[in-house]
Amino acid sequence: MPGKGDAPVLPGARAIARHVRISPTKARRVVNLVRGLPAKEALTVLQFAPQAASEQVYKVLASAIANAENNERLDPDALLVSEAYVDEGPTMKRFQPRAQGRAYRIRKRTCHITVAVEAVAPAAPKSAKKTAPAKQTEPAETQSNTEGAE
Repeated sequence: MPGKGDAPVLPGARAIARHVRISPTKARRVVNLVRGLPAKEALTVLQFAPQAASEQVYKVLASAIANAENNERLDPDALLVSEAYVDEGPTMKRFQPRAQGRAYRIRKRTCHITVAVEAVAPAAPKSAKKTAPAKQTEPAETQSNTEGAE
């Protein structure tokens, strides 16, 4: 799905669960936990999250990973949760009988959960750069002291 911008679109896949019987605000709390994480780490976070919505978000994320693996031929270990958001779905309206013939409205909210994953390049060159500056940060005084002591 190419965009209008100049940036190249990374390969990825997405999954959508519609009409999930969870309030959108409660589902957004869980989705915010995994946005931007590596896919395997996000699955682990969702597996042990105490919120009820984490089960539904886990299923959507697992489906997005499976879509990327089967449809796009991507490595599941190199996937990142690039997008994760919750939209409001239709609200079911029910009525609760109250005293003296009154009725209170009960709103049973639903939501649509969308999770997109994309492939990321391996980060091997970054680790080589981290070791090089550490050698250069040694103060000049310690170098001269060690030379004079010999």
